[in-house]
Amino acid sequence: MKKLHYFLMIMSIQICFLATASAEGKNNALVPLASVDDFSKGKDGWSFALGLGVEYETAYEGSDEFGLEVEPAGGLQWRDGDNIYFFAGEAIGWRGVQQDIWLFEALIGFAEGRKESDSDDGRLLGLGDQEEGAELVLQARRAFDADWRYWLVGRFVTGSDGNLGLFGVGRRFGDQLDGTGSEINLVAVVHDSEYANKGFGVDGNQAMASGLPETQLSGGLRSIGINYNFRNYLNDDWQIYGEGLFEYFASEVRESPIARGNYEAEIGVGFIYLF
Repeated sequence: MKKLHYFLMIMSIQICFLATASAEGKNNALVPLASVDDFSKGKDGWSFALGLGVEYETAYEGSDEFGLEVEPAGGLQWRDGDNIYFFAGEAIGWRGVQQDIWLFEALIGFAEGRKESDSDDGRLLGLGDQEEGAELVLQARRAFDADWRYWLVGRFVTGSDGNLGLFGVGRRFGDQLDGTGSEINLVAVVHDSEYANKGFGVDGNQAMASGLPETQLSGGLRSIGINYNFRNYLNDDWQIYGEGLFEYFASEVRESPIARGNYEAEIGVGFIYLF
């Protein structure tokens, strides 16, 4: 029932912002941003892409351990003018453009759980395993002009484990309209107490089992972060993409015994084939 409720919300939002499709230039992406997957090459109808990426990242939120992880990339999309419906990995959703300067997105996905074995140094022993949970993600970007050189971004994430919000500004580099080039975003992230304690809290039972002090977070500012994305065509069918992320935690999060590091970071690169 919860997933059905999320799906109906997505469709309601899509209907509210649905607009008559504007003419698309050859190979024009929905928006010319490297962080937004668009495999349509400017054409309506189905598109499909498949690839792999390699990420070097922290083992879990707050960890000072790093490791390599291979992730699938790509997805199945249906484009209808200024709207794209997509299925990628464990996420299904819609994104659309309104008045050339608004990008809206809504999706249902799954947040990764956390396992005690994620720490090779045994720093999660006694905290138990956290299962994956469904999340509804709503996002809006508002460009300062139609070429998407600068924009504001807001994102809201809600699910069974609480709520998280993100607010920031971004800048695009390059003049391409096909979704290639690069971009950078500077953001502030907030979370409620439920979301904060999922990642960084220690309840009474966990404290007894792990030996860590019992810790309850109140929510508020979670972090300040910066991320960089690039995407380029190697030829008509192959893309290379990459991302770098650095997130510096707020003081309450840094004081949690789970936060062995003051930041979270990752860097990744991958290749996608467009069928």
